[in-house]
Amino acid sequence: MNILIDEIDFPEGPAFDRHGNIWLVEKQAGNLIRYKAGLYERISVDGHPNGIAIAPDQTVWFCDALQNSIRRYSPTTNTCDTIANELEGKPLKMPNDLCFDTAGNLLFTCPGSELTDGTGYVCCLQTNGRLRIVYQNMYYPNGLAFAPKSNNLFIAETGSKWIWKMEWNINTRKMESPEKFAPAGGKIGPDGLAFDEAGNLLIAIYGSQHILLLNPANKTTEKLMTPGHNPTNCALDPSGELGLIVTEAEKGQLLQLNYTKKGIL
Repeated sequence: MNILIDEIDFPEGPAFDRHGNIWLVEKQAGNLIRYKAGLYERISVDGHPNGIAIAPDQTVWFCDALQNSIRRYSPTTNTCDTIANELEGKPLKMPNDLCFDTAGNLLFTCPGSELTDGTGYVCCLQTNGRLRIVYQNMYYPNGLAFAPKSNNLFIAETGSKWIWKMEWNINTRKMESPEKFAPAGGKIGPDGLAFDEAGNLLIAIYGSQHILLLNPANKTTEKLMTPGHNPTNCALDPSGELGLIVTEAEKGQLLQLNYTKKGIL
């Protein structure tokens, strides 16, 4: 295990772009961070940036839990704009994490602030700009990720400590066959998610000092320990060179853990 960056004020949302950069957020300080080959820079965006998804054009889309918005940063122009901040005239409910489907639609979670709320929801921002709720009444929906070469969407529900599995109908843009798939456990619960190329799901278990490795085929699990108790999210290097990247909030670190399988872009 290696510490790539230290003294980060609540790191979250690591993601690889096609140029080999690792992007993450410094949530409490209102920064994006770009890391590559031992060098990194902070980019001030204000607010409380959270989850990150890299678009096909390599712009960095991120949730902002303070500004209740979905925002986008362009590395080319060094500019940031707000894509969405309300739904049916009401502010978004503290957006948390996000991912793109293969057609370019954006899916993101809106948990609110309380694990016991029960009114969290998942939104879809379509490529035509239409925004709507596609699943609701969840207890703090958090990280989400598509299984490789699949429309199966997995969602961490922190409040219940379960991982949900849903079929995303890319044609109708509706959730189908939702099920509570596997218990993730933990003192607080599951946070960010990432799949490796073989279809294994890695789950940051906040409050419990480990990444849970779940094989969805047979639901077997393995624990990958972290030095701090609060891993928030994880990402896998698509090149295989860096292995598993983890953001950890208790110690404020970006970590590199040995892992043999590659990530997916």
